[in-house]
Amino acid sequence: MGAAAVRVIDVESSPEQVWEVLADFASISAWAPNVDHSCLLGADAAGPGAVRRIQSGSVTLVETVVAWDPPTTLSYDLAGLPPVVESASNTWHVVGLGERTRVSLTSVVDAGPRPPQQLAARAVGRVMARASDQMLTGLRNRLLAAEQGART
Repeated sequence: MGAAAVRVIDVESSPEQVWEVLADFASISAWAPNVDHSCLLGADAAGPGAVRRIQSGSVTLVETVVAWDPPTTLSYDLAGLPPVVESASNTWHVVGLGERTRVSLTSVVDAGPRPPQQLAARAVGRVMARASDQMLTGLRNRLLAAEQGART
């Protein structure tokens, strides 16, 4: 049994514009303020099986794409979290709402079925939710900067 956290923002961009940023899988460090470094591990730059390494402070994670459905869904599994975590994933959903786009980021953490494990999953989930808030804000800022650059 896992703990899930969902974070949502609306942006003044098309789903395709949002997807363009998310699909540049290696470049999350260019727009997510909580990611210090990111790079691909392997030849696949996009789609299921693409793998990136990210550095956030002293934490190093390896993220492997498990779902890639342009321009609506990107999901990846995370490895490198504390040993108490059995599995963790992030899933981005992109939904057009007329002139706006809703972007959600769902983080799921599973630490096992026992109550102490579930408490650990919730604690790690809270940390991931804060990280999700930072990534969503960074995405919004990246899209705003691209829009402003297109106007000049």
